[in-house]
Order: sequence, then C-alpha cells, then structure tokens
Amino acid sequence: MNILDKIVADKRKEVDLKRTMVPISQLENSLLFGRETDSLALSLSKSETGIIAEHKRRSPSKSVINQKLSIQDVALGYENARVCGMSVLTDGKYFGGSLDDLILARSVVGLPLLRKEFIIDEYQILEAKAYGADVILLIAAILTKEEIQALSKFAKSLGLDVLLEVHNETELQKSLMPSLDMLGVNNRNLKTFEVSLDTSKSLSEKIPDDFIKVSESGISNVEAIKELKKYGYRGFLIGENFMKTDDPGRSATEFITNLI
Repeated sequence: MNILDKIVADKRKEVDLKRTMVPISQLENSLLFGRETDSLALSLSKSETGIIAEHKRRSPSKSVINQKLSIQDVALGYENARVCGMSVLTDGKYFGGSLDDLILARSVVGLPLLRKEFIIDEYQILEAKAYGADVILLIAAILTKEEIQALSKFAKSLGLDVLLEVHNETELQKSLMPSLDMLGVNNRNLKTFEVSLDTSKSLSEKIPDDFIKVSESGISNVEAIKELKKYGYRGFLIGENFMKTDDPGRSATEFITNLI
C-alpha cells in the first residue's frame, strides 16, 4: 500500500466518523453555507500572474514545513501580495491542517479559497461550502470517472468551482467532462514524490482549451512560470516555496513583483 492508498483509507474512516458527529443538516444551516462564492477560474482567466498560494504546515514528503505561523497572518499576507487565490490544506493526519484553518482564513480575506483535501464523498463538499470554500480539489488518482462526474456535478450545484488534478495521460483522459472548471497537473508523483515540470509540459497539449490549465508542485522560481505559460498554463499553485520562509506573504509579494 503506497502513501496515497493509506491516506484514502484513513480518509474513509474519518468521513464516516464525522458524519455521525456533524449531521448534514447542521452543515447546510451554517452561516457560510448560503454565501455567494467567488470563482477562482474567473480570477485566473483575468490575471497576469495566476498565483494560487498555499498554506501547508507539513507533508509526508517534507515532514515539517512551517508550523509557527497563524493561518490568519498567512492569509492576509497572501491577499496583500495580490495572489489570485489561496489553497488551504485541511487534512490533519498527514498535512497538519483542519477545517478550522479554512474558516479562519475565510474570516480575514475575500480571496477565492480552495479546500485542498482528499475528497471521496459528497459530505466533504458540503463541509467545504459550510466552512467558506469557493473551490474544491478532486484527485483523479483516487476516483473513478463516475465518481469524478458525480462529485463535480454536486460541487457545481452548490456554486463551487472544481479543480481536477491529474498526474498522467490516463488520468486526464478519464477526467475530461464539462462539470470541471480547471484541470491541474501535479508535477509531483504521489507514489515516489519525485517532481518534474516536464509532466505539465507533456500533458498541456492534451488538455482542451475549455479548461483553465493549472500547474501544481515544484514551482520555485519565476522562470518556471514564464516557461509554463508558453504551454498555456494560467494558474500556478505554489505552497512550499512560500511556506518554508518566515513570512510567506512577503515571499509571495517578492515573487509576484519579479514575475510582473
């Protein structure tokens, strides 16, 4: 069993437990559930930079990245840097995040917020809406075509954008459907954790222009983004590069200044 299999197995247990603790009716009656969402896809389509900045405390591949900063400070720093959106990791066991991080970020910024999570159930999409997210992530590697279709349609029915993440052409081909807004190519192999921007480059021509193209992981310099833009990418998810510093917001500001 690889790390991805372990995460999904734990996630199924987690969702089953949470469903018994917080009923769907409670999520649907929450204050933020009726909030009008902001489209990350629209923001990326209008942006010169396309930066989606991530809050990530740790990861299975890098262990601790940054556990000292408050999510509110990071969110405000990113908003001041004028990023297009913010990705908030909500997985606890492997990434040190929580849904509280999402709602705390929502309390201080108006940015489009992406719930970065291993989503396998509609319940998690209801959680995302209830805790202030504008976008959900679906990972093709852990879902069937039918699951991708059902989950993405459900998210759209709630007014949420959908970012679908792929790692190879097989995952891409099973995932092309109109209920998606953005197609993200993860440059990190989730089984080996090796990173290569060639993954984004090789898959770019296979992604229809109907979708906003997003490159994820391993982007650490301005030159990489300028190169990826030649392949049609409009969004660039960057987490560790900012989070490993003492001031992610300032790091993002400097990065975007150099990019423009």
